[in-house]
Amino acid sequence: MNAAADPDTAPPTHPGPVGLMSGTAARRVMQSLMRTGQEARFIGGCVRDAFLGIQAADIDIATPLVPEEVTRRLRQDGIRVIPTGIEHGTVTALTEGSSFEITTLRRDVETDGRRAVVSFTDDWLEDASRRDFTFNAMSLTPEGELYDPFDGVRDLKAGRVRFIGQARERIAEDVLRILRFFRFHARFGQGRPDPDALAACATLAPLLPSLSGERVQQEVMRILAQDRMVEVWRLMIDCGVVAQTLPHATNVTRLAALDRLEWLVGEAHPMAHLAALLPSGLSAAADTAERMRLSNANRDYLLSLCAPPVDVHPDLTVTSRRHALQKLGPETYRDLLLLAAATRGTPAVELLEALAEAATWIVVPFPLKGRDLLEMGVPPGPEVGVMLASLEGWWAARDYRPTREDCLTELSRRLADRQRDQASPAKP
Repeated sequence: MNAAADPDTAPPTHPGPVGLMSGTAARRVMQSLMRTGQEARFIGGCVRDAFLGIQAADIDIATPLVPEEVTRRLRQDGIRVIPTGIEHGTVTALTEGSSFEITTLRRDVETDGRRAVVSFTDDWLEDASRRDFTFNAMSLTPEGELYDPFDGVRDLKAGRVRFIGQARERIAEDVLRILRFFRFHARFGQGRPDPDALAACATLAPLLPSLSGERVQQEVMRILAQDRMVEVWRLMIDCGVVAQTLPHATNVTRLAALDRLEWLVGEAHPMAHLAALLPSGLSAAADTAERMRLSNANRDYLLSLCAPPVDVHPDLTVTSRRHALQKLGPETYRDLLLLAAATRGTPAVELLEALAEAATWIVVPFPLKGRDLLEMGVPPGPEVGVMLASLEGWWAARDYRPTREDCLTELSRRLADRQRDQASPAKP
């Protein structure tokens, strides 16, 4: 159905192509695809976001042209093409510093809940019917004509995330749609979620372990970046979704406390939201990192928040705060402070005072290296590490103020003392 021609489904006004969709790069790509009369439309998230006044980060385009013809046309017009998902009919066009994902209209031939075998079609409704949610099936011509076959505009206005057709069928095609449902409800939903969708998610939640950790990670981190993450995470627990994906991540009370603090003192690292849901200690954090296939950097950061090498809380003394800042760095220190305050219920005023030093702290590197000790005559071996650690402790005890020259002087003093002790006759 063309919603632009139907007063019952069309919005009173529509901005038409906006942002990147209306730029010269988009026009160039569209002209290449449509130059002999074929149709091409913006589709999916960029159309949805245009209705909400949001600048879409990704621009998707659909066309009946097969990928080989799309590639030929674009290259003929001097547009760079990358075959990013050629088996699914997708190529990426790069021009004027912008990228556009172009996909041939498709129908599902076979699905197993994780991936689909597709064939190409020229039927726009058939392609729209295989998408997940009503507002993600909308498409828009370059002239601003809207096609809304499943009343996505109404659902957007109502704050309702609704599957196309039968929710169970859509989820059976791709189990990730369970997590996408909660992510979109956190972002666009208002009030209680669609009951049919929620029931289908609960029923099919046992299929979630079939997903790769990388796909789970992407959706979970997006959920935990939304303003309504606490409310939605509770729903996910109630539906059995968390038990099937991240069974340790159940401390919603602490996540809610952290969320309230962030409104006052600023956002923490994304991993802090995940850490807030987990129990203290390495075991649960390591298991969660493995389930989500976190990068080494994110894994290490999560572990440092769940099992910190230094105790951090708002009541630390000045000296202890500085030692913690120096050892952890200001970002990790800040997030541990927020998590501790969320656990203890620390008043925001006290937390702000404790955070003030972290905001201006610059980690001072210890001025000496092992080679400095070797050059001063310390023999290679374990003794170098022992003496270096002792010197760093001396430097830290003086509030990190001694300079490199001061540290070298202290090293010389210690070496001289050791040499004198070794030269002294042994006592009987």
